[in-house]
Amino acid sequence: MFDIEFLDIPPLSAAGGTVRLPGSKSISNRVLLLAALSRGHTRVHDLLASDDTAVMLAALRQLGCSVEVREDEVDIGGLGDRPVHAQADLFLGNAGTAMRPLVAALALMGGEFTLSGVPRMHERPIGDLVDALRQLGCSIDYLGADGFPPLRIRSGALKLGQPIKVRGDVSSQFLTALLMALPLVASQDIHIDVVGELISKPYIDITLKLLQRFGIDVRRDAWRRFTIPAGSQYQSPGDIHVEGDASSASYFIALGAITACARGQNGIEILGVGTDSMQGDIRFVEAAQMMGARITSAPNALRVSRGPDGLGWPLKAIDLDCNHIPDAAMTLAVMALYANGTTTLRNIASWRVKETDRIAAMACELRKLGATVEEGSDFLRVTPPASPAHWKAASIHTYDDHRMAMCFSLAAFNPAGLPVRIEDPRCVGKTFPDYFEALLSLAYAPADRIPVICIDGPTASGKGTVAALVARKLGYHFLDSGAMYRITALAATQAGLTIGAAQEEAIAALARQLPVRFATDKVWLGDQDVTDIIRTEEAGMNASRVSALPAVRQALVDLQHRFRRLPGLVADGRDMGTVIFPDAPLKIYLTASARQRAERRHKQLISKGNPATIAGIQQDLEARDARDSSRQTAPLRPADDARLLDNSELSIEESAARVLDWWQGSRPF
Repeated sequence: MFDIEFLDIPPLSAAGGTVRLPGSKSISNRVLLLAALSRGHTRVHDLLASDDTAVMLAALRQLGCSVEVREDEVDIGGLGDRPVHAQADLFLGNAGTAMRPLVAALALMGGEFTLSGVPRMHERPIGDLVDALRQLGCSIDYLGADGFPPLRIRSGALKLGQPIKVRGDVSSQFLTALLMALPLVASQDIHIDVVGELISKPYIDITLKLLQRFGIDVRRDAWRRFTIPAGSQYQSPGDIHVEGDASSASYFIALGAITACARGQNGIEILGVGTDSMQGDIRFVEAAQMMGARITSAPNALRVSRGPDGLGWPLKAIDLDCNHIPDAAMTLAVMALYANGTTTLRNIASWRVKETDRIAAMACELRKLGATVEEGSDFLRVTPPASPAHWKAASIHTYDDHRMAMCFSLAAFNPAGLPVRIEDPRCVGKTFPDYFEALLSLAYAPADRIPVICIDGPTASGKGTVAALVARKLGYHFLDSGAMYRITALAATQAGLTIGAAQEEAIAALARQLPVRFATDKVWLGDQDVTDIIRTEEAGMNASRVSALPAVRQALVDLQHRFRRLPGLVADGRDMGTVIFPDAPLKIYLTASARQRAERRHKQLISKGNPATIAGIQQDLEARDARDSSRQTAPLRPADDARLLDNSELSIEESAARVLDWWQGSRPF
C-alpha cells in the first residue's frame, strides 16, 4: 500500500494484463459476523484483508470469539459454543459494515457495550436502525448527537410480538443488520416490514444468500416483508469462500473500457468474480457494455477490452437508474469523462450517507478535471470536457473515501496527457490495500512521461540517503546507481566469472539481467540481501575492475534505464542527470564542503569501530573529487539545468524537504 500523503500518477496511455481481486468487502464482514454468531468453527477462505475486516476481527476477539489468522484463511470459533463477553468498548473506525450489524447483534444478545469510530463514522446516520431496535425493547443511548454514533447498548426487555418497521430508502445496511441479528432471538416468527422503496436490493440479496449458508432460511414477500422463522439457529457451514469484490472489479472493467491495449496484451483479465456472482454490483458489467465495453465472462473471471472506434469508442453516454449498483455506479461517473455526450446517474440518494457525501464529492472533483456537472438530491449528470484542451490537471481530494481514490485514478488516462494527483492514497486500505500497485502493474506510459528526479553529487554528500527519503515520500522507485557496479562484481564472482577483459561479454550479459531492487534501506539481488556485503573493501575493489569494462558499463546503462517505472523514479549517483536521464524534469546537484563531508564520514566510521581521522578522510575525499571530475567517461559535474543544493548546514530531512519543495513547484497542481 502507498503509505504517503499523495500519489502523483503520470499520464497513462494503455493497459493490459491480469489482476486478481481482493475478497468482497460486503461478503467478508457479513461472513465474519455470521461465523461469530454460529455454533462451531468456520474456516473463511479468501477473506478481504482491509481496514474494515481488521476492525471486525478485533471486535470479535473482544467479544470472546476465538480468531486464528493463517496465511490464506481465518478460523472463527463462534459464540454459539461459548459465552459472549458481556461488556466491551468497541472502536470500529469508519466501517459501516461492522458498526451497523454489530449494533443490532449486541442489542439483542444482552450486555453493556459502547461502539464508536472515527469522526466521519459519527456523522453517518444510524437512527433508523436504532429506532427499529427500540421497537423490540432494546436499550440504546446516543453518546453524542441523536441519530448518530457513538452508542451505548444495555440489556433490555425484548418484545417480539409486532412486526418491526424499518425505512427502506436510507441504507440497506440497516435491514441487513436486523436480518443477521434477529435469528438470535427467534423464539417465534419475527417479521420485518419495509416502509417505502427498498434501495440497494442486491445487497439484501447477498445477506439472504449468506444467511442460508449459515442455516437461516428467511422468507421474503417481494421486498416488503421479511420473516425470520421461529426456532432459527446459526450453524457453521465449516468452510466458506469469499468471492472477489465485484465493486472493486468495476475499476478494472472501466480500465479495459477506456484504454487502448498495451502491446502484446489482450485487454484486462479480472480473476475472482464472474457474471454468476451473488453480488449485485456485478451488474456493472451491463452498464459498461451499454457504454461500449467488450466483456466476456468465464467461471470466476472476466475479460474486458475497449470497443473499436465508432462502435465502442468513444464511450456512449447513458441515462441509468443505479439503485441496483450503488457503489459501482461511482465508477460510471468517471467513465462519463470518456463518453460522447452527457451521462445521467439516477436513484443514488444512498451516496449521501456513505463514507462521505459522495454526490457532492464526486461533483466537486469531476469539475476540477474540466467536466460540467449537475447534482441533485438523488442524481448526478456529467458532461465531459469538450476537447482535450479543456481537460485540467487536478489534485483529487479523496475525503477518506476509498472509492473516490480508486475511481479518480482512472482520470490519468485522459486524452490531454495530464497527470493526476490522488490525495491520501492510504484510504484504499478500507477495501483494496494494493489497488494502486495493481493498477500500475497493468498500466503503460511512454518512458518520457514517467517522471525522474536525479540527485547527483560527490562522495559523502548524502545524496543516497536524501534520494531514498524523497523516493519514500513520493512512493517512487529508487535507484542507487553507485551500488550497481558493486552488485555486478558480486554477481560475477558468485557465478564463477573472472573479472577481466577475457570474460567481459559474459559479465555484461549477466549485468543486463541483474534482479536488483532497492527497498526499505536494503539492497536485494534476487532473494539475497546484499546490503552489507557490497560495502566491503573487497567489493569496492572489484567494482572498480568491473567499471573498467566498456561492455559492462553499457549493460548497466541499459539496466538503469529499466528502473524508470510507474509511478516514477528517484535516482542518485554521479551522472544520473548528465548521462543516464538527461531528460529528467528535476535534477539536483547535492554537495557540501569537503570538511563537512569528512566529518560525516568520520562519524560513520567511528560508529562502526573503524579508526580514522577527519584530516585523513578529507584528504581522501578531495583526491576522489579530483579524480571523478577529470574522468573521460561521465565526469562528475552538475547538469546544465541542475539545481544546486549545498547541504553543509542541512540535515538529511531538511535536504529532502528542499528537494520535495522544488518538485512540488514543478507540478501543475
